[in-house]
Amino acid sequence: MAPRSAFLLVSFGGPEGPDDVLPFLRNVTAGRNVPESRLAEVAGHYYRFGGVSPINAQCRDLVAAIEKEFAAEGPGLPVYWGNRNWRPYLADTMRAMAAGGIERVVAFATSAYSSYSSCRQYLEDIDAARAGAGPAAPQVIKIPPYCLHPAFIACFTDAVSTALATLPAGLADEADLVFTAHSIPMAMSAASGPAGGAYPAQLAEVARLVAAGAGRSSWQLAYTSRSGPPAVPWLEPDLGECLAGLARSGSRAVCLVPIGFVSDHMEVMFDLDVEAAQTAGTLGLALARAATPGTDPRFVRMIAELAREHEAGGGLAEAAGQDRAPLCAAGCCGSGAARPAGRARS
Repeated sequence: MAPRSAFLLVSFGGPEGPDDVLPFLRNVTAGRNVPESRLAEVAGHYYRFGGVSPINAQCRDLVAAIEKEFAAEGPGLPVYWGNRNWRPYLADTMRAMAAGGIERVVAFATSAYSSYSSCRQYLEDIDAARAGAGPAAPQVIKIPPYCLHPAFIACFTDAVSTALATLPAGLADEADLVFTAHSIPMAMSAASGPAGGAYPAQLAEVARLVAAGAGRSSWQLAYTSRSGPPAVPWLEPDLGECLAGLARSGSRAVCLVPIGFVSDHMEVMFDLDVEAAQTAGTLGLALARAATPGTDPRFVRMIAELAREHEAGGGLAEAAGQDRAPLCAAGCCGSGAARPAGRARS
């Protein structure tokens, strides 16, 4: 008899070959009137890496690590995986769970923060997938944003120390820490919480905690992947502008810390490892880049811990007839504006 409960990894999805790139980008931007020229521009980032996003391979590795952790420490749940924008599609995974007799699901998204794009949109896609699976669709509890979990902080703290050690002799101690994340429209940020939004506030707190763990009190937060009409304000400063400002102030070295991501998405590989590296080289800055959590055992244990908490107490067992209450307040993480047209990489 099939188990009645399951764990679901929900991710963004990404192309796995050149022929996938444009169909994937059209999935991401469906209904947003994005010009073909913009899609072609973003597609070029993927073609630079053989038309393959790293995210699906990273999800396979994470699924395997979660299954191993579950087998050793619990919970005893089967692990499923579904993407919002590419195979395996979330809708197909939801139908498979329904067909397999799964009635209750705890879902974990590969996005750690609060905002429409990083949380609420995942909830909407889960709801749509459930609707598509029909009356047999399982009830779903999505684990809320986990960016401040000590394990998440610890992974980045150690990654900073490792990255600093790669800088030329004598530069590690003076290197500036620059924390990076995907930019979003200011209206969307404001809708994610009070006083300008939960998203930038969470990023700033993660940056503060990681910097403190690395023995630093000085740091900067910068954003990447800004897109859409120039007249629409997005979170700033842009990473390139931040690097230029540091160079003008006399900085000789920078350590980039991509706290906005749980693994090395295309935004990390292109925006940091290509564009930022080129900018730093032009500015004469030595550059190091900290790793993302990926399949760090502490991150995997964190996922298992959260799954146990939500599967046992205050989660699935008490969620009869409720898809996500009481984890998300009504109206939280609203879009605040049209969804960003250019968020098409992962």
